[in-house]
Amino acid sequence: MEHIVAGGLDIGYFESGRADGEAVILLHGFPYDAHAYDHAAVHLAAAGKRVIVPFLRGYGPTRFVDPTTPRSGQQAALAADLLALMDALSIRSAVLGGYDWGGRATCIAAALWPQRVRGLVSCGQGYNIQDIARSGEPATPEDEHLYWYQYYFHGERGRAGLTANRRAFCRLLWRLWSPSWAFDDATFERSAESFDNPDFVAVVIHSYRHRYNLAQGDPAFSAIEAQLAQQPAIAVPTIALHGADDGVDPPTVEDLDIGHFTGPYERRIIAGAGHNLPQEKPMLFAEAVLAVS
Repeated sequence: MEHIVAGGLDIGYFESGRADGEAVILLHGFPYDAHAYDHAAVHLAAAGKRVIVPFLRGYGPTRFVDPTTPRSGQQAALAADLLALMDALSIRSAVLGGYDWGGRATCIAAALWPQRVRGLVSCGQGYNIQDIARSGEPATPEDEHLYWYQYYFHGERGRAGLTANRRAFCRLLWRLWSPSWAFDDATFERSAESFDNPDFVAVVIHSYRHRYNLAQGDPAFSAIEAQLAQQPAIAVPTIALHGADDGVDPPTVEDLDIGHFTGPYERRIIAGAGHNLPQEKPMLFAEAVLAVS
């Protein structure tokens, strides 16, 4: 475990591989942590890469430096954290990979700061940038059913429920979202320790309220959010990976994201994988990272 102060965070992260290798930065989602990349990182390090896997704000050992900083989970904050980490580690450019919250941060970095991104592997949602202005529009009944946990977090009952039952709640999501992944107790507990972070609940609740325009964002990220409102295209080489068994973002037959990508782009649907694709299929994920490197 390494630590570095970057932006407003003291970020905990794993580093492996060659110190002079091409940088690869991998970001986890909710409700997971950096251990999602334990096996994929081994493959990438063996290929000569310098692999950086941070814990996102609100997870594991990562802490806010200033106790007065808003505990924001908004998309712009996650992307700004990624850029600050790259600056702190003197990484001029990197291949980025992520899913869920981490996928959102990597997509934003690729869209807004393409000079810093050599390639992108985006899992689950290929184009993972929120369109907050349209967040009030209803989805299909099937999708609304899948997003029940987000609506639960919109009320104080959801905050209280996550606070009191964070392990049981997150384990339920693991099972629902990856029905074909037979993870064991030790695998879950390794990541569940990250949910004990004192800011976990606050960051999660803010994330799921801000994306529906139900909570104000941190003013420090207003300029980034204004850019994201334009739904900027992604021009860097990208591979979008979708787990065929994803229980929260099941892949559609038609590629609904392709119009957001203006550079080299490929979509792959991975059989036997759910939402936590990098941990469920680490070799296939690592192969995609190497393909865009």
